[in-house]
Amino acid sequence: MKILVCISKAPDTTAKIAFKDNNTSFDENNVQYIVNPYDEWYALVRAIELTEQLKKGSITLITVGGADMDAIIRKAFAIGADNGVRIDAEPTDAYFVAEQIAAYAKENAFDIIFTGKETINFNGSAIGGMISEMLDMPYISMATKLDVNDTTATAECDIDGGTEVVECSFPFVISANKGMAEARIPNMRGIMAARTKELKVIPAIAAEKLTGVSSYALSQGRTTCKMIDAENAAGLIDLLHNEAKVI
Repeated sequence: MKILVCISKAPDTTAKIAFKDNNTSFDENNVQYIVNPYDEWYALVRAIELTEQLKKGSITLITVGGADMDAIIRKAFAIGADNGVRIDAEPTDAYFVAEQIAAYAKENAFDIIFTGKETINFNGSAIGGMISEMLDMPYISMATKLDVNDTTATAECDIDGGTEVVECSFPFVISANKGMAEARIPNMRGIMAARTKELKVIPAIAAEKLTGVSSYALSQGRTTCKMIDAENAAGLIDLLHNEAKVI
């Protein structure tokens, strides 16, 4: 079984977020990057678990980015992937990234293509669906469980009021949500092996970029908290309706 796991980088959750160039670009000074948690903890780890259970298969990591992504891929190697591919281009647009990954996947015939549910810095949740459309493959979105046998895969996805069970044949694309797997900590053997695993750098294909960033802005943060007496349900309802406008 050949598995492709799409990964990306994200700022560490303790990083201080700032912008530059008149708020048109992200200031990366003193920012520590990590593997996007949904890609690492759920997509990659579940891919590793499947190859361990089946006692066969290979896992290829793929990302779109510059040379700064190499260290991120090595971090993911330490978890247990076999090899990696970096498409040498700036990942400025989700459609552009999806086209790059889809082109590589089409040439190399993978059985399963994993993505994380979303990136924690952009929360777009778009790449998986785009890849599946470009490759004309079934797409399972935000799955919390995945089991496979020789011919089919069965996945579970949380929906309002219950759980949806989906069955499909190979190949397919799946985005991994919380619950898909338990996070793994790299051991010393994995860290040492990560240094020598094959990381191939390939040029990007000609592809469209459909979106761009006009400007960034920080959120206003939390506002003053209003305390409502437990007996004053009418006052709470009035604030939710007229001030917060959520009901």
